[in-house]
Amino acid sequence: MRHLALALMLLCLVPLAGRAQAPADFYDPQGLGASWGRPGKLLRTAHLPGAPLGATAHRILYQSVGLDGRAIPVSGVVIVPPGPAPASGRPVVAWAHPTTGVEDQCAPSRAQAFFASVQGLDAMLQRGYVVAATDYPGLGMPGPHPYLVGVSEGRAVLDSVRAARTLPQARAGNSFAVWGHSQGGQAALFTGLLARTYAPDLKLVGVAAAAPATELSALLADDIATSGGRNLTAMTLWSWSQIYDAPLGDVVVPEAIPTIQRLADDCIESVFDVFARLGPTRALQRAFLKSEQFYDKQPWRGLLQRNTPGLLPRGVPLFLAQGTADDLVRPQVTRDYADRQCRAGRSVDMLWLPDVGHLFAARDGAEQAISWMADRFAGLPAAGNCVAPAPY
Repeated sequence: MRHLALALMLLCLVPLAGRAQAPADFYDPQGLGASWGRPGKLLRTAHLPGAPLGATAHRILYQSVGLDGRAIPVSGVVIVPPGPAPASGRPVVAWAHPTTGVEDQCAPSRAQAFFASVQGLDAMLQRGYVVAATDYPGLGMPGPHPYLVGVSEGRAVLDSVRAARTLPQARAGNSFAVWGHSQGGQAALFTGLLARTYAPDLKLVGVAAAAPATELSALLADDIATSGGRNLTAMTLWSWSQIYDAPLGDVVVPEAIPTIQRLADDCIESVFDVFARLGPTRALQRAFLKSEQFYDKQPWRGLLQRNTPGLLPRGVPLFLAQGTADDLVRPQVTRDYADRQCRAGRSVDMLWLPDVGHLFAARDGAEQAISWMADRFAGLPAAGNCVAPAPY
């Protein structure tokens, strides 16, 4: 039963199966140096077969901005619905994916079942939306991936929308919404925080997030008690030790570091990947940390605060979907985040999903999230329900 629980917790992240064959040199960064321009510039494209409902899909490499301010290549996918585009251009939904891993081979755009991983894709295509799905930096392109680093995710999402707009086949307009799950929920929130200053050329109509990673200190403190949570904590610590040069040995016992490295090398894309992680996960008992209160120790405390999303700007409406049976992102943490937005006068539509766990929050919330986004694209005001009572 513990193994099944771990499988379900990890499969919350992305229900993919295997990795798709891409042109051998598509993800090769060599030769991109002469291509740099403005953030969002398309650097390389390739047809991705298998798109549903007569849509066409394109793997893309596009330019974004790294944490050091330098230009970086980021990979992703743009999916274009069939039929003529409106004169104003098609609306864009930026899909922000949940956790797949922290190394470059873990990019969703490499996965065979990529299209099944975009929650609500069919409904978005039927409404005529272009879907831009970033891999985030360090997934697809050389890593390491800045895992749960909000600014990195938000820039990549915004630049994926810019890239979609420059793809001639997409005929995309400048209005967009962002929709994300788990890690992607955090990415969606940071997209909302960054949009006006980082991408004033785009018009953000709304932010939709399912079971988002909000208060990171609370999230990691809660997750230490579960096998799936310890996987996420290990990936976070490993990534931040690489990205921020934060000393991993200050918070992790030396004998656990090889196990953490092994988990960092593996992707979470299928049930086979989940069960391949069971052995190293068993080795990660609670004692792998020198202190379970590592989140109070610097520099980790400051980094967690930096990557915890704050209040959205006024005029950016928010939709949140949260399962009441979620033991990875606790319902109370999401409620507290929504309450803070509401007390500050922000518009929040809260959807509670009774008896739904983390795995299915985006799947079960997609229909209402997409309807909510459709109203935002139509220019209707977001009524908000600050905050609907939680059925738990």
